[in-house]
Parts: sequence; structure tokens; C-alpha cells
Amino acid sequence: MYELMDGAGGEALGKALEEKGIVALGYYDAGARSFYNSIKPINTPDDVAGMKVRVMNNDLFVGMIEAMGGNATPMAFAEVYQSIKTGVVDGAENNPPSYESTSHFEVAQYYSMSQHLIIPECLCMAKKTFDALSADQQAAVREAGRKSTELQRELWQKREMASMEIVKSGGVTVNEIADKSAFQAAMAPVYDSFLAANPDMTDLVNLFRNAE
Repeated sequence: MYELMDGAGGEALGKALEEKGIVALGYYDAGARSFYNSIKPINTPDDVAGMKVRVMNNDLFVGMIEAMGGNATPMAFAEVYQSIKTGVVDGAENNPPSYESTSHFEVAQYYSMSQHLIIPECLCMAKKTFDALSADQQAAVREAGRKSTELQRELWQKREMASMEIVKSGGVTVNEIADKSAFQAAMAPVYDSFLAANPDMTDLVNLFRNAE
């Protein structure tokens, strides 16, 4: 992710953002989102089948769960803890710090490292403000953005490790998924549907999908 966002991927997104009046100064690490639930470890897409999984109110997220046979349940993040506790949903998906800091691990003690979504966060600045700076000031701001990004990524990795230690000590069963190819294959219809509706995004999506 770092290589893509610091290279061709970040440049492509940066150009699109500038067209909307935004200058990207760096792409922060917001972690990889994985599944957690109150029933069992998830090792294959079939394990998601029949599960009620909270997702953000986003068509792509809903399509992801439905492609694996699960029941996607959009709801506010603040409602997740109680909803898992009472059985309204079986689980959700998020990065380790969010899973830990919200105490969701108390009611959903299976955390499966699907790492199915990585959503970098952009450190941004209004283009009209950036353009008002001198060339030296612009260079300084970009350099500050680069250094900030490097530091944030280091701090994020430390926080993620700390969160994993906390949830493990709290009795959570954490399982790695060595081969994620079945999950990737299950997403093919989701990609096809999205790109059919947004053909102008094909090159950008393929840039990320085909990265090694």
C-alpha cells in the first residue's frame, strides 16, 4: 500500500483531487480492515455465509458481504457494540485499533485477519490556499507532509501491535488467513458491477488490482 500510495496510485488520485480543489500532501495508514464476530473464526468466504455483518452505508461494502453469502447490515458505528451483544448482528469489520478501542472485542471474540479492505487517509490542503503560497513555501509544506506521513505510519504500526496485544490478552481468538485467493475470487462480480457502472474508473482500479 505504501509503494502504491507514494507512487503511481497516489499520483493518479492526487491529480483527480486537484481537479476538485484539493492538494494531497500524503497518504496516512488507516490499517487493514478484518472481520470479527461472536460465532466462529472466518477462514473462507463460505464462513461468512448466513452471518449478519455490520458495514458502513456504502454499496461496495454491502456488495462485498453479499458476494460471500452474508447479510450486510448498514448501521451507525456507535450502535455496533450493543447490536453484537444483543444478536442484532453477528459481527462487523474494522482495523485492530478500532476493534480494541471501542471494546468490540468484548462481545465479538473472534478476529479473522482477512485484511479485505485497506483505506488510506489523505492529508489534504485546499488548493486555493496552497496556490497562494510561494514556491519555497509550497516545497516546505510538501516536505512537512512527507515527514508527517512517515511518522504517522510508524505510530500507526505501533498502535496496531499494541491493540492486538490487548485483544489477545482479553481472550480473543485471532486467526491468520494464509491464502486469501478465495476471498479475491468472490469479489469478481462486485468489481464487474462497479466498473460496468463506472467505466471511467477502470484504469485506476486495475492499477491497484494488478499491483504486485
